[in-house]
Amino acid sequence: MDFQILISNLTNPTLLFFVLGIVATLLKSDLEIPSTTSKFITLYLFFSIGFRGGQELAHSGINMEILYSLIFAMVISALIPLYTYYILRRKLSVSDSGAIAAAYGSVSAVTFVAAVSFLEAQQINFGGHMVAVMALMESPAIIIGVILIMQYERSSSQAKLGEVLKHSITNSSVLMILGSLVIGLIADTKQAAGITPFTTDIFKGFLAIFLLEMGMITARRFAAFRKQGWFAFLFAIVIPMINGCLVGWLTGYFITSPGNRFIFAVLAASASYIAVPAAMRLAAPKADPGLYIPMAIGVTFPFNITIGMPLYLLIVEMT
Repeated sequence: MDFQILISNLTNPTLLFFVLGIVATLLKSDLEIPSTTSKFITLYLFFSIGFRGGQELAHSGINMEILYSLIFAMVISALIPLYTYYILRRKLSVSDSGAIAAAYGSVSAVTFVAAVSFLEAQQINFGGHMVAVMALMESPAIIIGVILIMQYERSSSQAKLGEVLKHSITNSSVLMILGSLVIGLIADTKQAAGITPFTTDIFKGFLAIFLLEMGMITARRFAAFRKQGWFAFLFAIVIPMINGCLVGWLTGYFITSPGNRFIFAVLAASASYIAVPAAMRLAAPKADPGLYIPMAIGVTFPFNITIGMPLYLLIVEMT
């Protein structure tokens, strides 16, 4: 691994604020981000990424590589929960296995934001269409997870499927990112330039504050997760690493941009802890959120933003 990239990532100010959040929680500090502020920052980050992606897509246009990328995104989002479910079933219940499989097939918009920041630090460009790729990877995994639970858990109600699908499409993160993408795509270039300072210049500052809160949440979730044992912990590291490295390698056959391939790898390695938990409350009430949420946010997220991203970039550069 290129240790220079790893050290650069570990000393990134935004990541250091994530560490500060963990330390603050472990020290039982009264440091906290008000919930309204946190919600605003989250919406801002999604808005900024979506709008900038739409602007980039408007400039680059749509070609066959982009179409292949969109199709590939939905395929891998559906395949990951299919194979991970049967691994999980060796140790866990049907509901827990389906919920975790859905989480790891779906994506983390926050991890995507961190990946964008990582690429900017490395001065590597990526296509605006990758925002659409991320949004398309939210729902297929949730659908597959729900179908698996319904198939193997007789007490699950099939009437819930419509609600789950609607929620997976209309949840705030997907709606804000997709809506901002469309607005950025159709907005007049000169008019859009007027909000560039808001979408670009202050982005990393807001990301640092957001990751500070994520660090505090991670520390709290991880404490609740420790009782679940080694199997869930290893799964939350090994499976994302396999998914990220494999997708980083496969995309070399139809994607030319290293930045786009890296984003694909990160998305495949990420796990949803926003859209999937909300959907699983409806579809799998027996699934333990004290298991799949800490796995995603307490183990997989920190792994990806520290070790995973330099590793995926190395795979992309070597293939």
